Amino acid sequence: MDEARRDRDEEGRARNARPRDGLGRPLPYGTPGVERQPEGVVRSPQETVREAQRLLDAGMPFHAHEVFEDAWKSGPDAERELWRGLAQMAVGLTHAARGNSAGGARLLRRGASAVEAFGGRDPHGIGVGPLAAWARELAGRVEAAGREAAGPGDDGGGVDAAAEAPRLRPGPREDGR
Repeated sequence: MDEARRDRDEEGRARNARPRDGLGRPLPYGTPGVERQPEGVVRSPQETVREAQRLLDAGMPFHAHEVFEDAWKSGPDAERELWRGLAQMAVGLTHAARGNSAGGARLLRRGASAVEAFGGRDPHGIGVGPLAAWARELAGRVEAAGREAAGPGDDGGGVDAAAEAPRLRPGPREDGR
């Protein structure tokens, strides 16, 4: 590949400029895509949870993972595993929605294990126990769908990311649902 022709960001780092769909999959150049999440945004924990929930509810777990990733990179060391685990669950949902049952189930379980260390504390109002249970239950369903798939390379389709979106905090959604 010709290095001079690689897509680069404003700081000269290699960054793919192809548009992406709502699940973060690259689209052909020139195709309308979903706006990417800005990287490196420092948010309060409350803002992080609110923005991630909005994206999850919109069926955009890939974008929610980027919000969690910013929190894990900029937050206090004591919370890094919480935010990393939440990012893994969001990526797990992304893979499950894309039809990658094995990867989705693995990341959902890995994320659940990471956040369970915060159980009983429910940091920032995040319902750690119910969230970990959601991730494990979805992982089981996704894995079962993959096993029941028709043939090699067929993971049985994907889940509906918006319909499967977890509640980060107990209670009704901000839109009343």
